[in-house]
Amino acid sequence: MVSSLPLFLLLLLLLSAASFGGGVRLGNGGYEDWRLGTATYVKEFQSHPLNDGGGACGYGDLDIFRYGRYTTGLSVALFGRGSACGGCYELRCVNHIQWCLRGSPTVVVTATDFCPANMGLADEAGGWCNFPREHLELSEAAFLRVAKAKADIVPVQFRRVSCDRAGGMRFTITGSAHFLQVLITNVAADGEVAAVKVKGSTTGWIPMGRNWGQNWQCDADLRGQPLSFEVTGGRGRTATAYGVAPADWMFAQTFEGKQLAE
Repeated sequence: MVSSLPLFLLLLLLLSAASFGGGVRLGNGGYEDWRLGTATYVKEFQSHPLNDGGGACGYGDLDIFRYGRYTTGLSVALFGRGSACGGCYELRCVNHIQWCLRGSPTVVVTATDFCPANMGLADEAGGWCNFPREHLELSEAAFLRVAKAKADIVPVQFRRVSCDRAGGMRFTITGSAHFLQVLITNVAADGEVAAVKVKGSTTGWIPMGRNWGQNWQCDADLRGQPLSFEVTGGRGRTATAYGVAPADWMFAQTFEGKQLAE
């Protein structure tokens, strides 16, 4: 019986289950198991969206939008045409005694970019992001938390985890007299955005479509109206930010609203 086990052995079993169990809890009761993939990295002196801002998720300056240095681009199989933007992944280097750091430490990264396929190269010789490979193209800072700098490509275990964000979701508004576009950043819980609606003071809720990355758009002129946003995360949890932008908002301004809860 469990009660007859020595205390130190019981604690060891519990710690092992926590460290190497089948999955990690995500928002809305979801779990995701470790799975195998590969990882490379972009050196910090290279001109690349992971270093310079921009990227296929549309975040621009990653420090301004609170994503910092631990970021990744995702291969075709993981990116989901932008639906994975903002998601958090925990990973560790495995099965390579020469390049993996001792003890297989883990790092958590945010998906901020796309790693495109290169069908002119073999999967194992530069075509790391070819479909259906599950590959993470890490920032240098993230890669060096799990593997040695001299490594080229390393095998990894990775899994989706909940995102820990400070403050509320952020809404950066752009557009024109003919359309409204909003970039949604700093999303907690599973980090992804699956659906967005916007509401002015004289309208009902208007569904927005994903333009690219985490830029969402609708064909409406909402200038001069306070704006509310309803955001649904990738796991189905919804947060509504009422009156997040006042009536005198201007294009290129950023506003902070309610956060997705676990």
